[in-house]
Amino acid sequence: MAKALQGCSRTMLLLLLLLLLAAQELRAWAVHSAVEGAGLGPPGEPALLAGRVKRGWVWNQFFVVEEYTGTEPLYVGKIHSDSDEGDGSIKYTISGEGAGTIFLIDEITGDIHATERLDREQKTFYTLRAQARDRQTDQLLEPESEFIIKVQDINDSEPRFLEGPYIGSVAELSPVGTSVMQVMASDADDPTYGSSARVVYSVLEGEQHFTVDSKTGVIRTAVADLDRETQDRYEVVIRATDMAGQLGGLSGSTTVTIVVTDVNDNPPRFPQKMYQFSIVETAPVGTAIGRVKAEDSDVGENTDMTYQVKDEEGMEMFRVTTDSDTQEAVIMVQKPLDYESKKVHTVVVEALNKFVDPRFVDLGTFRDQTIVRVSVLDVDEPPEFRPPSNLMEVQEDAHIGSVVGVVTALDPDTANHPVRYAIDRSTDAERIFDIDAHTGAIVTGKVLDRETAGWHNITVLAMEADNHSQVSRASLRIRILDVNDNPPELATPYEAAVCEDAKPGQLIQTISVVDRDEPQGGHHFYFTLAPEATNNHHFSLLDIQDNTAAVHTQRMGFNRQEQDVYLLPILVVDSGPPALSSTGTLTIRVCGCDSDGAIQSCNSTAYIVAARLSPGALIALLVCVLILVVLVLLILTLKRHHKRHLTAEDDEDMRDNVIKYNDEGGGEQDTQAYDMSALRSLYDFSEIKGGDGGGGPAEGVPSRNPASQLHSLPQWVQSPDLDFSVFRDYICRKVQQADEDLSVPPYDSFQTYAFEGSDSPVPSLSSINTWSSGSEQDFSYLGGWGPRFRQLAALYAGRRGEEDSEES
Repeated sequence: MAKALQGCSRTMLLLLLLLLLAAQELRAWAVHSAVEGAGLGPPGEPALLAGRVKRGWVWNQFFVVEEYTGTEPLYVGKIHSDSDEGDGSIKYTISGEGAGTIFLIDEITGDIHATERLDREQKTFYTLRAQARDRQTDQLLEPESEFIIKVQDINDSEPRFLEGPYIGSVAELSPVGTSVMQVMASDADDPTYGSSARVVYSVLEGEQHFTVDSKTGVIRTAVADLDRETQDRYEVVIRATDMAGQLGGLSGSTTVTIVVTDVNDNPPRFPQKMYQFSIVETAPVGTAIGRVKAEDSDVGENTDMTYQVKDEEGMEMFRVTTDSDTQEAVIMVQKPLDYESKKVHTVVVEALNKFVDPRFVDLGTFRDQTIVRVSVLDVDEPPEFRPPSNLMEVQEDAHIGSVVGVVTALDPDTANHPVRYAIDRSTDAERIFDIDAHTGAIVTGKVLDRETAGWHNITVLAMEADNHSQVSRASLRIRILDVNDNPPELATPYEAAVCEDAKPGQLIQTISVVDRDEPQGGHHFYFTLAPEATNNHHFSLLDIQDNTAAVHTQRMGFNRQEQDVYLLPILVVDSGPPALSSTGTLTIRVCGCDSDGAIQSCNSTAYIVAARLSPGALIALLVCVLILVVLVLLILTLKRHHKRHLTAEDDEDMRDNVIKYNDEGGGEQDTQAYDMSALRSLYDFSEIKGGDGGGGPAEGVPSRNPASQLHSLPQWVQSPDLDFSVFRDYICRKVQQADEDLSVPPYDSFQTYAFEGSDSPVPSLSSINTWSSGSEQDFSYLGGWGPRFRQLAALYAGRRGEEDSEES
């Protein structure tokens, strides 16, 4: 049967070709007739023959069937000129696309044959040019003309899906007929000829769930119960057939992947109806107790959930947040837990989808609940302060030991251990306050002064008596209340100036005061002149009642020559209680002024300089003065320290003393000279006094008066017979001791043992030492020098009398 059908189709094809050739001949004849009627060649072509030449071309658009499989060349058509008489004098030639290779022409008959198998899908037509020439002269007998050989299409190309692979998507539960996507097949055959390129579509696989439009290729759903949770992907095979689906048409197919997308059609569900967690009662607020999660069969954002606490008790003690990464409910502590108050808490947690599709609300509720039981575990807790008041007040004049306030702390555990109290001394290093360890009473430990520190912040510790590691802290603020214990003072050491030609009632200075106290009702000061200024007739003081006072002149004119400075004592009293007062002095200088009242000069140079100096210069001057004062105090301190050091060393060790007696002072009775007791305690001068030539009286000779003997003691230096070996021995012994005693630390003092000795060639320069009886000096004039020189006058008067008696 199939062979019969195939033979039938070939017969029909041959008939079709014959019809096409007949139509071609008719068209060529019509063109030939039209050309002959016109008698014209192509524009611009010269006439090839004299006179009217008939156009003799028999040609038109030729057709050749593609994919010809015969063994002989395929006849395409014939070129013929009317001038051809059949004697072979005309030669036909062709040129252009495929001439001489694909297409050959018989030069005598003008028949054109195709020698190669043509493919319309590669080239649809060929453009050639035909010429008729005289065989003998090779001259053109007809103008060169162009003609086309069109390749006739046959159904040799199947439809192809060029845009594959195809992937489409459709939401689950979509209604029947929902468009999924469109596929399109392309046929390389000629769409203008026959039905070779007319394509229709059909479903080969997957027709249970999807359909395809035969003309447009649009794929649609065939059922309404597509469920992503059951099957999320379908593979559908689509076939495209040409020849409009008729028998004998060619076809091609492609596989379309259709993904079923998710919709929120599944509610969240907790896998358990109850969860249990435990947490210690000391867990801070914000501590996570545990996590629970509701499951959802959907995917993507359709599984996003929010959790909330539904019962009132749970809402007060706990809160729930959603972990955006895991979609878990995190249960956290919202208020401090207390094992002694409640040991178990029951919390109802609800889960619901964040995004709800209203189309599927009728499928059921999109939320679920579960119960969470939280067990509170008991721990040993530190004491708790009750009530948590952190402010106390105390008067600044409170005596030491006065109670400021009482703090109370209790052990929250069931054991209720006793509590002990203490103050964190890092917050009260000066120990201004103390606390009773048993009662928690805070008392003053030192005298308070609000002006020094108006607030004190201390930390009170409460700990279990038998376990000091269980300790709690409470910050306590103590405010020192003010009492009036500071008198008011002038704001600055006021200095004012008044012109010599000042008139009565002229304002010269406005005075304000400061008070370190801060009464609750505010300051109110009263001004008046001090009692010692009651006889003042030069200036008056006016209390302005706004805590300031004004000083005015009270008489006409002042004279700098008579008095250039006035000191005005002002008494300032505060409002108490008790009322305190102080007296300040206003210095008023009398200055010369010009006609406009501007001060020109004052008698006090310091005042003028101070008035003319800039603030920077004043500050520099004050700094210099301060430096000088510090240097003077430092020098005085060093001197005092040095004196004390020398006095202590004199008492401890004689070798640290440097005793020099090389002056010509007034003797032992001169209290301003050196102390002779040091040498007198070390050496006995009896030998010197009793020896010959020692300056004392000889044996058997009456001694002189005590004053004479006393004043002769320093004169041993002048005696050539004195023995200085004791000094030499003393010095050598001290030097040897200092060199040999290694246990004594080195001394930084400089010890000098210097004396002239007996061999000194230098005589005494003092006139008192002059033993010459021939001295003509008269010291009687010393008696007129005053009481300070009375003793010296008496001394020399006595010496003068002795000399006179000896001479007589």
